[in-house]
This record gives sequence, structure tokens and C-alpha cells, in this order.
Amino acid sequence: MNIRFACPVCDSPGEIDVPGRWEWRCPHCDHLLRLLDVDAALPSCPICGNGELYKKKDFPHSLGMAILVLACLASTVTYWLYDKWMTWAILIGSAAFDGLLYLWVKDVVVCYRCQAHFRGVAAHAEHKPFELTIHERFRQERLRREQWKG
Repeated sequence: MNIRFACPVCDSPGEIDVPGRWEWRCPHCDHLLRLLDVDAALPSCPICGNGELYKKKDFPHSLGMAILVLACLASTVTYWLYDKWMTWAILIGSAAFDGLLYLWVKDVVVCYRCQAHFRGVAAHAEHKPFELTIHERFRQERLRREQWKG
């Protein structure tokens, strides 16, 4: 399992491969982070202890948007040139390519609280897709913590 997260103290990026290391020292602030109980089923986040996790596709959103924009631009040009078959081929081909990418790309489990990404973990029934209401609750919690610090 590969875990990518931000340091709880200074927000610098960190990465741990489990099994292997159970501790991580931040290179920027020298904070020592000891992982909590790391279970293969991942019932809770070993970084912050939060039990609310979600799953998503491990795919960069910028690449997906670039594919969509290129397909739209190319189909607009071919439509302007009155080549309807090429326009449909571009649109249907980009949709088929998107579907294949969806099948090929694996899932990643993410913690709502600390935004740690867990790769190499099989998503279980407890790991639901992203819920905006849960995310907003943790975002508000994060904002309140920052207000207390300031």
C-alpha cells in the first residue's frame, strides 16, 4: 500500500509505503508521524484516525479535461468543414476512449479529513463514492481549526 499525504504540521507532501515503514519524519518541520493501526481493509485512516473514507478513480482531472477539450475542438473544426462522419467519429471515439480509461484506471481511497490517498488498497463496501455533504463538514472543520490557530 502506498500512502500520500500532507504533513499535519506544515502541509508539506509526504509518502509512505506500507508494509515497511511505520514512521515518517517531515523533512521541513522535523515532525514525527507514527501511523495508527494499518489494516488491509482500511476501516479508518492511519494518518489521522478518521473513519470516513471515500473511493475515486486514480486519474488526473486535468488530463481528462484536456481530452474532452481536444475532442470538442476537433469535432467543431470537422463540423465547420462539413465532414459530419469525421465529427461523429471524433465524438464517439473520444467517448469510447474515456470508457476504456475508466475500466483500466484503478481506484484510490481518500480520507475526507486529511486528504491522504491510499493506493494499492481494494475498495470495500464501506468506501462509498465522494459525498459533498461529508466533504463540506470536514472543510468547515478545517476552516475552524485555522481560525483558532490565527
